[in-house]
Amino acid sequence: MRDLAILISGAGIAGPALAHWLARHGNHPTIVERAPDIRPGGQAVDFRGAPQLEVLSRMGILDPVRQAQTHMGDIRIVNEHGRRLSSLPSEAFSGEVEILRGTLSRILHDAAPAEYVFGDSITALTETADGVHVTFERSAPRTFDLVVGADGLRSKVRELAFGDTSGRIHHLGMYGAIFSFPGTYGLDHEGVMYSEPASCATIVSTGGRTRAALDFASPPLAYDHHDRAQQEALVEKAFDGLGWEIPRLLAQMRAADDFYFAPAAQVVLSAYSSGRVALLGDAGYAPGPGGMGTGLALIGAYVLAGELAEAGDHETAFSRYESRMRPYVTICQRQAQGADKFLVPRKKSQIWRRNQMMRLLPYMPGKSLIKRMTERAASAIDLTSYATP
Repeated sequence: MRDLAILISGAGIAGPALAHWLARHGNHPTIVERAPDIRPGGQAVDFRGAPQLEVLSRMGILDPVRQAQTHMGDIRIVNEHGRRLSSLPSEAFSGEVEILRGTLSRILHDAAPAEYVFGDSITALTETADGVHVTFERSAPRTFDLVVGADGLRSKVRELAFGDTSGRIHHLGMYGAIFSFPGTYGLDHEGVMYSEPASCATIVSTGGRTRAALDFASPPLAYDHHDRAQQEALVEKAFDGLGWEIPRLLAQMRAADDFYFAPAAQVVLSAYSSGRVALLGDAGYAPGPGGMGTGLALIGAYVLAGELAEAGDHETAFSRYESRMRPYVTICQRQAQGADKFLVPRKKSQIWRRNQMMRLLPYMPGKSLIKRMTERAASAIDLTSYATP
C-alpha cells in the first residue's frame, strides 16, 4: 500500500518514528500533538540488543543517538547522611546506548518528513467505507485513510476507537514524578539514590542539568491528569517528613518547567487495531518500567509501516503487525513486572536486602547475568527486511 494519508496522534517517540518509515514507503503522514512543540527534558531512555540498535541504524540515526548519549555511570545508593551503602551498576539500567527522551524526540522529529500540527488534539473519529473522518479541538475536520494512536498510556485515540479500556490498564503498584533543574548537584555523569519504605528518590546528572525521580508505592489513585498542583500534592504527601535531600527536591519539583507524573502501568489489549485505527507504543502495549518501552515503540513503528507497505489492504497489514509484535510485547512486559519491589520496597528489611545484593553484585557473576537477561529480552524478535522505494 502506497500514497496513503495517515494521521498519527502523538509527537513523542513512536509517532515520529512511524512517520519516518511511512514516508520512506511512499505515504503521507500527518502528526497531531497536544503540546505546543516537541517536549524537552524527560527521563533517560535506552536501547539494547541487536534488533533495537539495528532499527536505529536502518533509520540512519544511530550515529546521532550515539553522539548524544548520556555516558551515564553508576548510581550510588546512600543513607540519609549521604554515605554510600552500595551501587546500582550502569549495565543494569543504561542499556548499550542511553539518551535523554527529549533529545531523542528532537532527533526523530528532524528525521520524519511529516506535516506537524502542534497545539491540537483529536476529539472524534468516524469511520467510513474508505477512510476515517477526524474532528479536532482547533483545526478543521479532515478525512484520512488510516489513523494511528501513538499518544501514550492515556491514549485519546484508544478511548475513541476501542471504547472503555480502563480495565486493560494494569497498575504495577507505584507512581513516579520526573523533573529537572539547573546545575550538576555535585555529580558528574553519575547518580545517587535514597530509599525509605515505599518511597525512593533518585538524582542523576549528565552535565548541565540534573534530573530527579521521586517514586512511591501506591494502589491506583484518582486524580486529574491535567492538574499539576494535584499531582504535586500526591508526591508531597508520599514524601512528607522524610530526610536526606527530600525537602530540597520537593522545592525543585514545584519550580520545574518539565514536571511529569504518571503511574507505572501496562496496557494489555486483546487487539492492537480496530477498523482503520491502529495503536502503537505505549498507547497499545505499554510495558512499564524496565520493559524497554522506547525500543519496543521504535520496533513497532518499523513493523507497522513495513506491513502497511507490503500488504494489499489495511486489515491484512494490521493483522500481520500484531502477530509479529505481540510475542515481543509479552516478553518486554514480563521483564517489567516486579519493578516496584526493587524501586520502592515496602519494608526496611527489604531495602537492606536489596542494598546488600547490589553491594555484592560487582563480585558475583550476577552483574553480567543481568546484562545478558535484559539483552536477551530486547533481542527476542527477528526484524523483517521491508523493501523501501
